[in-house]
Amino acid sequence: MGRRLGRAARDEGLVTHVVHYRYRGWNGEEAHLAQDAAWAADEAVRRYGDVPVCLAGLGMGGRAALRAAGHDAVNSVLALAPWLPAENTGTPLEPVKQLAGRRVLVVHGTHDARTDPELSFRLAARAKKANRDVCRFEVHADGHGLTQYRDEVLALAENFVGGALFGRAFSRPLQDAFAAPPPLGLRMPLAAGFGKSLRR
Repeated sequence: MGRRLGRAARDEGLVTHVVHYRYRGWNGEEAHLAQDAAWAADEAVRRYGDVPVCLAGLGMGGRAALRAAGHDAVNSVLALAPWLPAENTGTPLEPVKQLAGRRVLVVHGTHDARTDPELSFRLAARAKKANRDVCRFEVHADGHGLTQYRDEVLALAENFVGGALFGRAFSRPLQDAFAAPPPLGLRMPLAAGFGKSLRR
């Protein structure tokens, strides 16, 4: 994904980096992955100055990106199949206040057996109450790695990041997803072939 995004916005100066986490797992209140994502945003500012940052992640990395979104430099978050803790287990709900003022796109396969797509829907629904710039796409019959519709997912990511960081026009499906009230804009189907019309 980083290579695809870097190629798509090279002329606009987009630079992508992969965060190598220091620890395995979320590790409870330590939230090590979120700490590392916030460090990455700090490092982007140190290297490139006052630039907008989009945090992107898959699985537990998606949770880290969402949690670290409160960093001052972050203007957008792309969370693919984010791993979120089960609700009703006595643990607090995953916070969403840090997403205020950010563009947020969540993408989840409906047949994901590793991370529950219903949990990402509920988080997006709570976030949408305080931030209209939240949307979520469902990739029907796809699993955790979103490999069955890889090209469509990458095209959606490219369109989102280009709009969030550089003010490019969002595709009609993204515009509709942001504008639609819940649950419509949070259960937006990602159509097969998405992105082909954008390259014409």
